[in-house]
Amino acid sequence: MKIAVMGAGAVGCYYGGMLGRAGHDVTLIGRQAHVDAMRNGGLRIESKAFDARVPVQASTRADGVRGAKLVLFCVKSSDTESAGRDMAAHLDAGALVLNLQNGVDNAERLQPLLRQRVAPAVVYVATEMAGPGHVRHHGRGELVVAPEVASRELKDMFGGAGVPLQVSENVAGALWMKLIVNCAYNALSAITQLPYGRLVQGEGIEAVMREVTDECLALARALGVQVPGDAHEAVRQIARTMPTQHSSTAQDLARGKRTEIDHLNGFVVRKAEPLGIAAPVNRTLHALVKLMETR
Repeated sequence: MKIAVMGAGAVGCYYGGMLGRAGHDVTLIGRQAHVDAMRNGGLRIESKAFDARVPVQASTRADGVRGAKLVLFCVKSSDTESAGRDMAAHLDAGALVLNLQNGVDNAERLQPLLRQRVAPAVVYVATEMAGPGHVRHHGRGELVVAPEVASRELKDMFGGAGVPLQVSENVAGALWMKLIVNCAYNALSAITQLPYGRLVQGEGIEAVMREVTDECLALARALGVQVPGDAHEAVRQIARTMPTQHSSTAQDLARGKRTEIDHLNGFVVRKAEPLGIAAPVNRTLHALVKLMETR
């Protein structure tokens, strides 16, 4: 299958690289330094299981999506509309756009800009860009999609690439569960620059995470969202399954880049306020990260 990745950062490079390693025709659309490295030496994927260079196509232009039957949309949440408009004229009529972004409303924001179907996917993977054209995988890697998206072709394609594709009748709830996990970890990891396993050992940190989670759950209930399972246990489990991972927010801050915090803790604050729901811990974490972005 011909596949394009719009936004070839850590998440996009990992999934695009795994599909390319399985023999699919993959084009990664990203920043110039990464594109130059991938054109010269392929995409390097470094994981516990293997360290390989994968031949891929690479481009800095949105027209790199042309001809793709599947587009993995992985840009930063703040770039959703601009990237969607850039690629709209180049998409094949029958392309499926799989949204792999953080946050819960990106697919809804992207869909009005495109004639093609946009399907949300929940992403659980620990990755980082270790250098230009070099993605490092720390753990996990599953995607969660709705039953109507999980065609036999798609399941076989991802499964053959070593990417588990899970099916859920409640993708909206699963997206909220991921939002809760991100709200609990991302800002704290960014502020401290600590990986998850070390972070949760800090005095009082588990209590802070519980309070963040409770605020998110109160908002979800008010909005009529059914969050599946035990959110508090899901938060605790992340530190066990991804102990060496720094959050994407931490990675952005360390590189002097704008974070996605407005679409994580900031999203909770914006949605909670008009409903009269208190979210003081999310507000504090959001404010601190925004302040650190100005350094």
